[in-house]
Amino acid sequence: MVEQLPVIVVLTPMFAALAVALVSLWRPSLAFPITMLGLVITVSATIATLGQVMAAESHRIVYYLGNWKYADDGVSPIGIQLVVDGLSGLVLVVIATVSLLVGIYSLRNAPGVTSGKRHHYYTLFLLLNSGLLGMTITGDAFNVFVLLEVASLTSYGLIAMGRSRRGSAAAFNYVIMGTIGASFYLLGVGYLYAATGSLNMEQIHSILQNSDALQTSPKTVTVAFIMIMLGLMVKMAFFPLHGWITNAYSYSPSASSSVLAPLVTKVSVYVMIRMILTVFGPEYAFTGVWIEIVVWLAVIAIIAGSVFALAQREFKRMLCYLIVAEVGYMVGGIWLANHWGMVGATYHIISDAFMTLTLFLAASIIWNKTKNQRITGLDGILKKMPITMVGLIVAALAMIGVPPTCGFFSKWYLIRGGIESGRWEYVVALLVSSLVNAILFFRIIEIAYFGKKPAEGHGHDDDHGEEPAKIDEAPVSSLIALLAAASGVILIGVFNRQIIGIITWVLEGAPIVGGS
Repeated sequence: MVEQLPVIVVLTPMFAALAVALVSLWRPSLAFPITMLGLVITVSATIATLGQVMAAESHRIVYYLGNWKYADDGVSPIGIQLVVDGLSGLVLVVIATVSLLVGIYSLRNAPGVTSGKRHHYYTLFLLLNSGLLGMTITGDAFNVFVLLEVASLTSYGLIAMGRSRRGSAAAFNYVIMGTIGASFYLLGVGYLYAATGSLNMEQIHSILQNSDALQTSPKTVTVAFIMIMLGLMVKMAFFPLHGWITNAYSYSPSASSSVLAPLVTKVSVYVMIRMILTVFGPEYAFTGVWIEIVVWLAVIAIIAGSVFALAQREFKRMLCYLIVAEVGYMVGGIWLANHWGMVGATYHIISDAFMTLTLFLAASIIWNKTKNQRITGLDGILKKMPITMVGLIVAALAMIGVPPTCGFFSKWYLIRGGIESGRWEYVVALLVSSLVNAILFFRIIEIAYFGKKPAEGHGHDDDHGEEPAKIDEAPVSSLIALLAAASGVILIGVFNRQIIGIITWVLEGAPIVGGS
C-alpha cells in the first residue's frame, strides 16, 4: 500500500466526489460525512507521502501509473508519471490541510444548505482538490494542462453557486480569462513538443540540455517558454492580468472563496517554479531580458496591489488586492534568480496559503453574522466576536510581517534574496507593501475595537454607563477551522527552519538557485 501513496493522494478526492454525487441522489445528508472522510484520508496520505520522500535516499519518489514505464529503447517514458520530491510533498500537505479546514468550516456554510443542493458544492470541491493535487505531482507537461482545467472548471462552478448575480457575472469573466490562460499554456506545450518530441518534463529538460534542440529550434523553445509563462501568469492573477480575481473571490459564496483564494493562485505559482526547475532549467529561464522584465513587473504588482487594497471599502475586495500583491512577492522572488529568492518564494507559497485561508475564513464568518461587506461593518465587532477577531489579528500580524508568524520569515528570505541580487527596487516594494499592510490592518483592528469614530471614544468616560456588547460568535465548526488555520500561521513560522531545510534539499545542485 505504501508504494501506492502518490496515486492514492490524487484519486481519493476524485472517488469521494463520485461517491458524493451518487449517494446524494439517495440521501443528500451523507454528502458532508463522505467529503470529510475523503479529506481526512487525503491529508493522511499526503503526510505519509512526504514522510516517504524524506526517508528515500534520493529524497524523491516516482510512481508509474499502470506500471507503464519506458518504450523499447529503455529511455523514453511512455506512461504517466507522478513525481514527488520535498517541494511537491510540502505543497501536497498544504493543499490537503487547507481543504480539510475549509471542509470543517463548510458544515454550516456550504452553498445550497437551504435549497438542499449542498452536495453539488461538495462534488465540485473534491474535484477541485483532485485537480490541484494532480497538478502538483504530475511529471507530464500535458497532464498539467488537463488537471489545470479540472481545477479551473470546478472553480467556475464554485464561484457561480451563490445567489448573487454578481457572482455569476464574475464566474463568466473568470471563464473568459481562464480559457485565455489555458490556451496560452497549451500552445506553449505544443511548441515544446514540436521542439523536443516529448511531453515528459524530465525528458524535455534532458533533451534541451543534451541535444541540439536549442540550436536547431531556438525560436520554437523561446515561444513555448513565453506562452507557458503567460498562461500561468493569467491563472495566478499576476498584475496586470489580475482582472478576474477581485470579483470572482469577492462575490462567490464564502465556502467557495475560502478554498479558492488560498490555493488556486499559489498552486499556479508552484507550477511556474516546477516549469523553471524541471522543464526549461534555471540556466535557460534566468538568462536574457526575462529577469529585468519580470522583476520590474513584480515590483509594479506589489505596489499596485497594495495601493488598490488601500482604496477599497469592502473587506473581501481589499483581501483580493492583497493577493495580487502577494503573487508579486512570489513571482519577484522566483525571478531574483538566486538561492534565497527561490527559497523565499517557495516558503511564501506555504505561508501565504495559511495567511489567506485565515483572513478569508474570518471575513466570511463576519459577513455571515453582519451581512455587511464594508470595512465599516466591522464596527465594534471585536467585543461581539472576540474569538473570530483573534484569528483575524494573527493573520493580520503575519501579513504585516511580525515574528514569529510565517509572514515575517517569508519576507526575511525574500528581502535577503533581493539584497544579494542587488534588486533594491524589489526590497523597497516589499517594505512599502508591509507598511501598507500595517495601515490597512491596524485601521481594521481600530474600527473593530473602538468603532467607526475611534477618536471620539479613546479614553472618554461617557461610555462607562453603556451596556457591554453581547458576544455573538460563529458556530463551533467555523471557529475550529479558523483557529486551526491561525495556529498554522504561527507553527509554519516557528518551524520555518525545518521547512527551509526540505526546500533546500530540493534546490541543492540546481544551477543558479542551488546555493553554495
